[in-house]
Amino acid sequence: MRLTRVHVDTALEPGSVVELPADGAAHVAKVLRARSGDALILFNGDGLEFAGTVVRVRGAQVSAAVGEAHRVDRESPLALTLVQCVPRGDRMDLIVQKATELGVARIVPVLSQRSVVRLDAKQGEAKMAHWRAIAVGACEQCGRNRVPRIEAPRPLIHFLGDAPMNPVRLVLEPDLEPNGAMQRIADAVEIAIGPEGGFSADELEGFRISGYLRVRLGPRTLRAETAAIAALAWLQARFGDMQPGNFEPGRLSEYCA
Repeated sequence: MRLTRVHVDTALEPGSVVELPADGAAHVAKVLRARSGDALILFNGDGLEFAGTVVRVRGAQVSAAVGEAHRVDRESPLALTLVQCVPRGDRMDLIVQKATELGVARIVPVLSQRSVVRLDAKQGEAKMAHWRAIAVGACEQCGRNRVPRIEAPRPLIHFLGDAPMNPVRLVLEPDLEPNGAMQRIADAVEIAIGPEGGFSADELEGFRISGYLRVRLGPRTLRAETAAIAALAWLQARFGDMQPGNFEPGRLSEYCA
């Protein structure tokens, strides 16, 4: 049986007892109806996961005993940074969730010339905390023991001016002519996804000056959230850890059984 995983934002020491955070405790107590003695997995983002045991359930409050630690590495060897223009509505929530499941190491929300969303500093801090909570929930679901770093939203021009040069920097450009498959890549990749209206010509020039390569994902124009998911899946499947072992196209039915 798959055990429930709960992120605890504190140091975890075998033999100690911790209070589960409000969201995790509510899920354990109200949804799972856990009782004293039930097993959990606890993690705090340091790369370890700990055997946990419920010791007390009182209303929506849950205490758990911390057991043996295990180092379980589910991180991709490809260090992926997603530079994402913040789309309108709750689409960024979906992007953060799926990017976390796909193994992204860092998410940089940016605001471009054509961005519909506008955020002041206070709103940006609130959004960053909200997105981090979504990433934590995604880590609980997918088994990651490290939470991706999510930075505060900032203007794209500020990011391009401050960002250090990574080995490979990519910007998605739907109108780009087909240029063949990428043949080689480094251990760290940064990919930028535009807003609903795409990047402006000035911004694309800024990307070029900053060392980005322009790439496309097929002939169809993708929504911002689809583009982010598709780009990360492509990079992980081609250069990361989503490569199926011993896959033979003629035996597809066996893999789908």
